[in-house]
Amino acid sequence: MITKEQVVDALSNVMEPDLKKDLITLNMIRDIEIEGKNVSFTVVLTTPACPLKALIERACINAIIHFVDDTANVTVNMTSDVTSRRKDSKALLPGVKNIIAVASGKGGVGKSTIASNLAVALAMNGASVGLVDADIYGPSAPIMFGLENERLAVQEIDGKAMMEPIMKYGVKVLSIGFMVDPTKAIAWRGPMASRALTQLFSDAIWGDLDYLIIDLPPGTGDIHLSLVSTVPVTGAVIVTTPQQVSLADAVKGISLFQMDAINVPVLGLIENMAYFTPAELPDNKYYIFGRDGGKRLAAELNIPFLGQIPIVQGICEGGDNGRPIVLDEGTPSNLAFMELARTIAQQIAIRNANLEPTKIVQPAH
Repeated sequence: MITKEQVVDALSNVMEPDLKKDLITLNMIRDIEIEGKNVSFTVVLTTPACPLKALIERACINAIIHFVDDTANVTVNMTSDVTSRRKDSKALLPGVKNIIAVASGKGGVGKSTIASNLAVALAMNGASVGLVDADIYGPSAPIMFGLENERLAVQEIDGKAMMEPIMKYGVKVLSIGFMVDPTKAIAWRGPMASRALTQLFSDAIWGDLDYLIIDLPPGTGDIHLSLVSTVPVTGAVIVTTPQQVSLADAVKGISLFQMDAINVPVLGLIENMAYFTPAELPDNKYYIFGRDGGKRLAAELNIPFLGQIPIVQGICEGGDNGRPIVLDEGTPSNLAFMELARTIAQQIAIRNANLEPTKIVQPAH
């Protein structure tokens, strides 16, 4: 007879490749059931977007067959419980597990396109996701999600008017663009813009989320400092293009989060517009803005390189038409963004397992 103890012992030989510990030690095995030669159990992953899901499942089956009984019928149920390392009062965003800043040192590198497609890709992988368009002066989420004509619904909770983010493509979206005339410039001084950002967190009904993506404005300014001093940021993702002028500004964006007074982990670097591949020549790559600049910079700064996104006409068209390109399943852009989402989810799980808990910081003035 197969026993539960045998199953546990066997699965203690299966390592989680990223966290470097076995599944039993990590408490990732649940609901072990045995009936004769039939063995079933649940593996609780750290994210539904885990890129190693199939590898872990095969390793579990092999462990039972090798260490317990080579005639066993093994059923592995794969599920997930996204990890979180928040260490704050949770006065703001109490149901949000991870807050991810998407930033760039300069404008024009496709940061908002990356943020939008990343949010949708995480949702397509099964995560609960929100997106805050924190680019107060140039909000783009209403266009990229096809929500230009939408206006926010408001609920009164305990005597306070609370905004309801708009759900689109599985993502809860909130932008200052829903509240202002899109044809008028937003001429706000820094403190006023910072207060507007805070209201997107404090005066909105976000509910429970695995990931809240923050699309920051380009550069290193008031909004960035307001963000890290308002909510506990799990980590930052930096977007660049391969060309030297973009890489130089990316270094400044990275250094902001790595300042001693801020110390927000940099989850990695994304190289956007990495190469161009014509539809009629799918095997050809043309490096219009230089080759592998982001990859080299990540290696120099010893931060993870998260991936390359090519120049594809459909990415731009998708943003203009309000339908992120990642929704076009099976296309090269869809595959690139889905892989990017899984890689970032992986880095978040590693960060939560190995680094200090997230907290609100008080950067020096």
